[in-house]
Amino acid sequence: MHFDLSRLHNQIDELDQKINDPEFWNDQDLAQKILKHSNLMKNKQSRYSAIQEKLADVEVLFELLEEEDDEALIQDLQIALDEIQKEIDDFYLETLLSGEYDANNAIVSLHPGAGGTESQDWAEMLLRLYMRWADNRGFKVKTLDYQPGDEAGIKSVTFSVEGINVYGYLKCEKGVHRLVRISPFDSSGRRHTSFASVDVTPELEADSSIELNTEDLRIDTFRSSGAGGQHVNTTDSAIRITHIPTGLVVQCQNERSQHKNKETAMKMLISKLVEIKEMEHKDKVEDIQGKYGQIAWGNQIRSYVFHPYSMVKDHRTNTETGNVQGVMDGSIDIFINDYLKKIALDTKEEGSRH
Repeated sequence: MHFDLSRLHNQIDELDQKINDPEFWNDQDLAQKILKHSNLMKNKQSRYSAIQEKLADVEVLFELLEEEDDEALIQDLQIALDEIQKEIDDFYLETLLSGEYDANNAIVSLHPGAGGTESQDWAEMLLRLYMRWADNRGFKVKTLDYQPGDEAGIKSVTFSVEGINVYGYLKCEKGVHRLVRISPFDSSGRRHTSFASVDVTPELEADSSIELNTEDLRIDTFRSSGAGGQHVNTTDSAIRITHIPTGLVVQCQNERSQHKNKETAMKMLISKLVEIKEMEHKDKVEDIQGKYGQIAWGNQIRSYVFHPYSMVKDHRTNTETGNVQGVMDGSIDIFINDYLKKIALDTKEEGSRH
């Protein structure tokens, strides 16, 4: 792994100079962005230093072993080497997260495909998977919109995940996820195939390139449906915003306050518009037209097979594992990591051709 420490030091010094400028807080939004970027750089610096210190400790263990062949020292050395290898792998993956929004929080939406209860149950299983993944990494999850299924599962759910580099990781999950299993809803015990889409956008506080005209927005209020045993509002505080030129629809019903729901829904809409604008290489939102669904159904990225054998396979990287239960409990880093490496390799090869 190549890591340019001197370049990182220079970046931190440049950011510190900006932060210490007397006029730094004149632009609050810009100041917050610079502070966030500075904290990310300093976090990277401290992690690199911590790895260097552990490597120095390992060198001491090697020297002790040369003097004395001790079984306990060998075990300590092996544990230390395993820990360092994991930290180096994690650190390397973070260096691959260099996209403009990779460090941001993420907004995730799950939608079942055709198939009624079967696919709605699969969407809820995916929701549990991502909740477990976020919890394992110490990320904070907040439900923004929840539409329960008629019999089981969910019709749709949107939630935010907060933490460092969350979007950089979760963008790897965007696409269609396929499940093959014996259906618990089929009395004949037949095998069913279900689909659900995962849509991921970076959470953006504001974007100077996005200017929304009020006449382009249709804002509807409705009563929150609630999720399970959660509080159900008795007032029309939930908000649905339709961006008329593109057909994009977002909604939020998490907050008790209509104002808060509207604020969150606007943030969700801006995030989606920025993503589409960049995807289509447009200069302005006004240049975007047409209807947009949550995701293209042909874009199947991963299969989860429960029967007749146990396997989860990512079709983009061919990464696979037989530990289906582990994956359903949130152990998806193997797929995220390999896809990030593939993106980096593809980018490098693309660059070498030009």
